Amino acid sequence: MIVTDNHILGHESAGMVIAKHSSVSHLEIGDRVAIEPNIICGACEPCLTGRYNGCEAVEFRSTPPVPGLLRRYVTHPAVWCHKIGDMSYEDGSLLEPLSVALAGMQRANITLGDPVLVCGAGPIGLVTLACVAAAGACPIVITDIDQGRLDFAKQFCPSVKTHKVEFSHSVEDFAKAIIELGEGNEPAVAMECTGVESSIAGAIQACKFGGKVFVIGVGKNEIKIPFMRLSTREVDLQFQYRYANTWPRAIRLLKSGTIDLKKLVTHRYTLEDAVSAFKTAADPKTGAIKVQIQSFDEGEAQ
Repeated sequence: MIVTDNHILGHESAGMVIAKHSSVSHLEIGDRVAIEPNIICGACEPCLTGRYNGCEAVEFRSTPPVPGLLRRYVTHPAVWCHKIGDMSYEDGSLLEPLSVALAGMQRANITLGDPVLVCGAGPIGLVTLACVAAAGACPIVITDIDQGRLDFAKQFCPSVKTHKVEFSHSVEDFAKAIIELGEGNEPAVAMECTGVESSIAGAIQACKFGGKVFVIGVGKNEIKIPFMRLSTREVDLQFQYRYANTWPRAIRLLKSGTIDLKKLVTHRYTLEDAVSAFKTAADPKTGAIKVQIQSFDEGEAQ
């Protein structure tokens, strides 16, 4: 998946239906929708068994060579356009990262009162934090190498305990710090949202006997893992690829207020200023979490 020519990015998007095929009955012109960015074959085993995130012929918006959603107009299959009612387009676009977290939550099977570790306080880590908090996990500890992001996490979810990762510390040091912050509780589940080798190793070291490390983050093709720690502690190491059947659930959660992600949007740009948006997102000094690129006609409601 290497970009070799001009390419349209973007897979988190919401907008308004301005035209439809005569066969589409569940959508009307003027409906506000969030776009689930996959187009599946509907015929392979993953599709037929409801795990369409594993479709063998998927076209995923923004993954080369499939053009993404960072544009004013797009033609997309109606089945993957989810009605959001009066929800803002901004919230509608956040349904995609929320779907990532929800897919992890469902497969990790986090339950009320579970002590949980969240590794990484980037956008996916923060959305995952919101989900595990809403699910009643406690205590919750979140880690990152950036103190600014940890401070943001504390503002976003005041009950969370934060830990700044130091490169000089061993995985044993990491685990000890996590358990101390968790009031002596070893994490039942670690939601690993970085994909970084050292972070995965630290999560494995910290988890309780019979616990689980669930990796949402995307990492290198090959990494080293502490095999014997996994083996002798019966820690399950589980992974995730995108999501399936999460959009309706995500819409309900945002509409009900059970989860509120509005604070995550720290910067907004027009489509004409998209280059500046990417520069802001790439610069840690800006404090950016989620940077929105918006395309509205003058006076149009968001």
